Order: sequence, then structure tokens, then C-alpha cells
Amino acid sequence: MDTGAVPEGLDGPLRSFLRYLALERGRSVHTVRAYESDLTSMLASAADDGAVDLRAVDLAMLRRWLGRQSEAGLARSTLARRSAAARSFLAWAAREGHLDADPSIRLAAPKRQTHLPEVLHRDQAERLLDGASAAAGGGDPMAVRDLALVELLYATGVRIGELVALDVDDVDFGRRTVRVLGKGNKERTVPFGVPAADALTRWLGARAALTTSSSGAALFLGARGGRLGQRQARAVVDRALRALGDTSASGPHALRHTAATHLLDGGADLRSVQELLGHASLATTQLYTHVSVERLRASYLASHPRA
Repeated sequence: MDTGAVPEGLDGPLRSFLRYLALERGRSVHTVRAYESDLTSMLASAADDGAVDLRAVDLAMLRRWLGRQSEAGLARSTLARRSAAARSFLAWAAREGHLDADPSIRLAAPKRQTHLPEVLHRDQAERLLDGASAAAGGGDPMAVRDLALVELLYATGVRIGELVALDVDDVDFGRRTVRVLGKGNKERTVPFGVPAADALTRWLGARAALTTSSSGAALFLGARGGRLGQRQARAVVDRALRALGDTSASGPHALRHTAATHLLDGGADLRSVQELLGHASLATTQLYTHVSVERLRASYLASHPRA
């Protein structure tokens, strides 16, 4: 929604909050834009209800805003996200003196629908990696890169943005770890296994064939020698997953889900998986325990004679 629909008395604090998110909290451009969109919607709705400055925004206005969106058919997950954005903004505004009191304290939002992520079974993961290895067998640098990319995603469970941001020096082959810069500029160290180490070693040997003056220290390179972008990396994973032919899983996040689930299936404790994945909240990691339970239940129903 156009910020022109928001009076200056409402838009001024919004601009200050967005600067706070970007400069003090280190939020990404994408995250700041999402906040701007959600909060512009909220403030425009409040303006339609007669608010000319932030002190005029009250709980009834916030509830009407969410009610209108619900009637328009927005998903519960979207309403929950927008409600959370409003609470963050108004809590900040109260701390900064733009409000006498935070009207969002009693604002309730629909609970998000929990969708269990699509994950690969162990045999599917093996076939995925075997297929990438076979494609790299001819020594084509792009295929060798793709093998290293898929191996590292499955080995570490890193986000695709974290993966393409890696530099060569972020990989420690002696300790078999990779240094990852995650959300909020939080750094973590993630281990990987021998197959990923072998694939990375092979890729670094082939990397010179793609290196140009624009390559810099980037670990993964695109066809023109620059740092590999997220879109190209997603395409690599999507092609590999489609080649399996027996899964609806798609995108790099499927490998992140798969890595987490297989770690838990193998006996890893929840806190360790949380640290490896870079989740701020343990509740996010707990989703994967439900995935494991559902897989166990499906296996039981398919196998037990008295199921």
C-alpha cells in the first residue's frame, strides 16, 4: 500500500522504526520491506478510522484492521505476521516516547497453521547425492560445483542465503567446519562430514576454471565467475529434487528440513540441532520433532500387522 495514504503524524514514527530495524537491529533489506508493508497497512487503516498521529491509535483500531483483512481472505499466517509486526512497532514506539501506552499489548492474532515440512527419506537423500555425484563424474566444473553445493546443504542444513554468502576462507578443512553468518548477523560454526569435505575439495580444484576478476573470495561461483546467487542455487537444488521423481519436496529449504529431521532421527539432541540451524527459538526447532513422530507413525501404519 502506498505510504501516501499515511498522514505525517503516523508516517514519521514508521520511518524512524524502519531505520532502527536496519541500523540498530541489523535486519535485512527484505525484512525491513516486509515490516514496511505490514505497518503501512496498519497505519493506513488507522488513518481511515480517524487517527492523525500515533497517540490516537487504539486497540479497537488494531482489531478492526485485522478484522478487515480476515474478511478479505488473508491467510491466518499472514494475519499472525502482521499482528506481530504491529506489536513490535508499537512496543518500540512506547519505549521511544511516541506513545503514552502500548495499545497492542492485548492484541490477539490467529495462531499460525503449522505445516509439517516436506523432507526426504534417507534413501531419497542418498539417491539425490548419488545423482549429483554421477553428473560430476565427467569433471564439468558446473556439475562439480553443484555436487559440492548439494552435499554442503544436506550436511549442514544452512539456509540458501547463508550458503551463497560463504567465502573460501569460511571453510576449515582441518576441523571440517564452516563459519556461517546467519540472521541478525549472528555467526555460528557448523560441522560437516567427509563426503561434503571431499566434494568441496574437488570443487575448489575445479573453481579456477570459472574464476574471473569478479570472483573475489566467494566459495560458490556462477557461470560467469561472479558469486553464485540464491536464484541460481535454488535452480540447482530444484533440478536435483525433480530428478528423484518420487517426492514433492522442492527448493533448498527441503534439504534444511531433511538435515534437521535426519539429525533428530539419528539421536541428536534438540539444543544441538537448534544451534546448528541457527534458530533463535527452540520452538522453531521443535517442529522437526513432530516431523520425526509423523514419519514414525507412517512407518508403523505401513508395517505393523495390527496397525
